[in-house]
Amino acid sequence: MTAQTHPVDHELIEAAAHIARTRCRGDNHTMAAAARARDGRIVTAVNAYHFTGGPCAELVLIGTAAAQGAYELEAIVAVGNRDRGVVPPCGRCRQVLLDYFPDLKVIVGAGDRLRTVLITDLLPESYVWADHQLDAENAENAENAENTAPLSTG
Repeated sequence: MTAQTHPVDHELIEAAAHIARTRCRGDNHTMAAAARARDGRIVTAVNAYHFTGGPCAELVLIGTAAAQGAYELEAIVAVGNRDRGVVPPCGRCRQVLLDYFPDLKVIVGAGDRLRTVLITDLLPESYVWADHQLDAENAENAENAENTAPLSTG
């Protein structure tokens, strides 16, 4: 299966690259991410490295976007410090991004091979956490309804 590509948002890449150049210092912050919200705003963030497994820039960005009232993201990109360029999301980030934004576009690739693909193309045959939460919730509601049904005395 060949992934359909979408136009590359170069403004988004430059926003992440600018944050990587100006805000990523030392070993604690080595990646920057930028996302375009559905209303057109660009939200940026950096990772918070820690030896215990601190969050990637994409995950910090989800919280930053929510704090700014941007709950619907259209596209995202991550850029490494020291001019490393665009870096694709790790497996954990791919899963979280899919769960939060199943229609999200992700910029990947390098140089003249930059492209924008859907998050589902980066995680084919994926487990969608939200789908299973609905199943669990429906089962719990059915069980609760069964347990609270009036007993017949007849």
